[in-house]
Amino acid sequence: MTAPEVFDDTNCLLGEGPLWHPLRGQLFWFDIDAHRLYTRTGEGRRMWQFEEHVSAAGWVDEARLLVASETALIDFNVETGTSRKLCDLEADNPATRSNDGRADPFGGFWIGTMSKEKAPGAGAIYRYYRGELRRLFAPWSTPNAMCFAPDGRVAYLADTPRGRIWRQALDGEGWPEGELEFFLDLPGDRYRPDGAVVDGEGRLWCAQIRYGTVSVFDPDGREVRSIAFPAPRTTCPAFGGEDLRTLFVTSARQEPEVTTEHDGRTYSLRVDVAGQPEHRVIL
Repeated sequence: MTAPEVFDDTNCLLGEGPLWHPLRGQLFWFDIDAHRLYTRTGEGRRMWQFEEHVSAAGWVDEARLLVASETALIDFNVETGTSRKLCDLEADNPATRSNDGRADPFGGFWIGTMSKEKAPGAGAIYRYYRGELRRLFAPWSTPNAMCFAPDGRVAYLADTPRGRIWRQALDGEGWPEGELEFFLDLPGDRYRPDGAVVDGEGRLWCAQIRYGTVSVFDPDGREVRSIAFPAPRTTCPAFGGEDLRTLFVTSARQEPEVTTEHDGRTYSLRVDVAGQPEHRVIL
């Protein structure tokens, strides 16, 4: 494993939602508070500006992403910059916005909502699947860590303020089956779970916002590794690169008292295990 290095030096207000596009071979990520989507290729950085918060995405085909915004799920074309609304997402509630999200192995897209002012219990977790958006869990405060076991039968979900991560069994179409199962209760003096991803061997890699680390847990909940980053507000990891052995990690610079040149940058490092390819969203 190598030491973290700067992949992109943009100091995002709230860097989030890294997504490695397997067909394009490039990373996309968001600055939620600046309403921006970014990418970087050999030609440099590119940015798209939106009119409202945007937070997470899944890939649809080579040119199109499903983008979760403050009020909708959007079919967005990165080559033309055009978009069309797929469905509303709490569009009637100006107090909330989208947050963490990820595509599941069945072609569905999971997305959480939360209060813009971080009011407890104001959010929910949804799944979009083949044209239908269904609310799965509520109330939730800050839904995070949405990711999936390699066999596609388990989803992981965190509520950041509670410091807890759950497992949810899935049926043959990716819908929840049975009740949520408690997985981890993380003490607040060292952990604050944010975004997460599962590698190809079933380990959960979870960013700990405020603590500048990514913690790695095996399927039994044992912590097997902790990786430190220069930025204290690590937000979300994603696997990418040609062999899926590059870990990308976004960060934030929301609080002036902790702002340094490192905050809000996107980092990368080589690791000794491959991630899962990001799953395609089926519209």
